[in-house]
Amino acid sequence: MFGRFELRRLLGKSVRSMAWLGFDPRAGQEVVLTLPRVQPTDGAQLEAWKHDVEQAARLNHPHLAHVVEVGVQDHWPYVTVDRALGLTLEERLDARPPSPAEAVDWLIQVLEGLAFAHQAGRAHGDVQLHQVLVSEQGVARLVALGASGPALTSAEAPKVDVHGVRNSQLAAQRDVLALGLLMHHLLAGQPPLDEPDTAKVIERLPPMGKDMVRLPWSTPQPVAEGLRAIGNRATERQERQRYHNARTLLAALSGWREAAANDTGGPLALLLDRVRSLGHLPTLPGVGARVARVAMSEGQRTDEMAEQILQDTALSFELIRNVNSAMVQGTQSSGTGPVLTLRRALALVGLRGVRQAAASLRAWPGPLSERHAAALMQLMERVRLAGHLAQALRPAGYDPEVVYLVTVLQNLSRLMIQYHFPDEAEQIFELMQTLPPAQPGEPEMPGMSEASASFAVLGVDSELLGAAVARQWGLGDEVLHMIRRLPADRPVRVADSDGDVVRQVASAANELVDVMNRVPAQKVPSTMAGIAQRYARALELSPRQIGEALQAARAALSGRVGAAAVSPAQISVSDVPAATAPEPSEFAKARALRNAH
Repeated sequence: MFGRFELRRLLGKSVRSMAWLGFDPRAGQEVVLTLPRVQPTDGAQLEAWKHDVEQAARLNHPHLAHVVEVGVQDHWPYVTVDRALGLTLEERLDARPPSPAEAVDWLIQVLEGLAFAHQAGRAHGDVQLHQVLVSEQGVARLVALGASGPALTSAEAPKVDVHGVRNSQLAAQRDVLALGLLMHHLLAGQPPLDEPDTAKVIERLPPMGKDMVRLPWSTPQPVAEGLRAIGNRATERQERQRYHNARTLLAALSGWREAAANDTGGPLALLLDRVRSLGHLPTLPGVGARVARVAMSEGQRTDEMAEQILQDTALSFELIRNVNSAMVQGTQSSGTGPVLTLRRALALVGLRGVRQAAASLRAWPGPLSERHAAALMQLMERVRLAGHLAQALRPAGYDPEVVYLVTVLQNLSRLMIQYHFPDEAEQIFELMQTLPPAQPGEPEMPGMSEASASFAVLGVDSELLGAAVARQWGLGDEVLHMIRRLPADRPVRVADSDGDVVRQVASAANELVDVMNRVPAQKVPSTMAGIAQRYARALELSPRQIGEALQAARAALSGRVGAAAVSPAQISVSDVPAATAPEPSEFAKARALRNAH
């Protein structure tokens, strides 16, 4: 007996708390009692415990278990909740391991409650299997907020001041890390480091320990790549890469769940909704003058007019979108393939269409703050540099504008995320960075791949976002294949088609520009040499050619030479046919030019 409660069995324990299944004969119901693992040493400590729990009990949230009673028995403080709220996660695991989707559902609900508590300045202090109840209907609730008490192991005591950090960011981060360890347990079907007590596992992770927790490749049920990335980030060895608050982990899991349930859900649906209200990208300052110059040059070659429009990525995208979506809807002559040059777009829509497209764009910088606008501008410049670099690297016979636009479109997802999700874009960028050794002699701390970082922040692969936008524009599978970058960790084979050649050139250019912006300066030459070696057979690239192409690309970006003039092959491009006649496919033209050589 524990006062008036009949203790029936222990539900779980950790170094900080224990949970018992009890029966209250006065109320005629079962309850879950949570007590600190170590009895308070004096009255002041006892009152502090009661005060914390009573304050936390005032929080009202559907995923925080309602407190029935806070009391003291024989100098032992306790808090009770109704057993009818469900079984503990430990009991659930013993009865039937959940599916990954079911586990994510529970975790999202707990995170909603935890985020609410953190926002109110209250940390849990001991997130454990026995501190989460799940009902028969799948409703998950966090139990005994703030009831872990001051009990610390001797190893913890000098390192963590629980009273000092309970309502601080550090305590909240510890809660999120503990929940990440619960996620690992649910997905892997076994506790991390064979230790079910999350507090003990945290002691073995950096910065206090040296162990590492990652999901095994063999799990009771398959774990999707995106969910695996989220789970591994939640317990990441590098502190900087972990989730630092409940909201970011909640956003990642919610994004993954929605995307997994419906290809148009989650971040995809949110992005498309923002595109409808904010446009794809804001037009650069001076768009009116740029359109006026195009109008004045109406008698000039169409490729010269297109070259001026290409300087504005937003306007270029809008024209490509307008023409291709109109072709899909049957309101334009379809020709023989997708429109991947502004020359052809100009021939189809005319100057009136250019003016309408420019008028429909959001003025720079749209809703972005000054800092986020600067980041988007830098990204646009890097993307344009990659486009010019691809033109300089392209084999003879390939249309420079097609190569440029495919290279830019391989960055469509990055541009969309930077504009519509700027805070998330910062997180993704930070997770991808390689950090120098913390101590001399130690290895570097590598960053995540872009796909893993995107999964960890948004819950989906960023490429899916770009593909969804491109498909909405009316670009078919052939174009979607080209604008998907080649995996950087796989060998490059000789291409079987013109589309594959364009994809390879664009991928190589984007990889090279990424190296210049993400690799330490002293490693840039060797990394570029590695890229040249990887593409050597397919594109006949050498480090010297890359250096010359970079110089030509920088000159093109600064406006010292025209976009079509940067190719070492010096291929001349014929003028666009008149608007009254449909133009042949860009790929048909490429094949004809290549055969002529």
